[in-house]
Amino acid sequence: MANTPQARKRIRRNARRNEINGNRVSRIRTFVKKVEAALAAGDKGAASEALKAAQPELARGVAKGVLHKNMAARKFSRLTKRVSALG
Repeated sequence: MANTPQARKRIRRNARRNEINGNRVSRIRTFVKKVEAALAAGDKGAASEALKAAQPELARGVAKGVLHKNMAARKFSRLTKRVSALG
């Protein structure tokens, strides 16, 4: 168990950051799921709109440090390719 005041504060801080970062990742996943749902429905208009909304969320996740840059780029690239392939 933490004995120093600094270690106790660090535990409190880590718990807060963990909650905040978890919420951020969850929000990003929700945006990505909206794109995937539109793709599954075959609705190109809705999929492209959802993709436009998801892209800044992915970028924000990278900026905040909750997502790796390459993972976000890969996810966006794959989603863009799938949206473009829709008739």
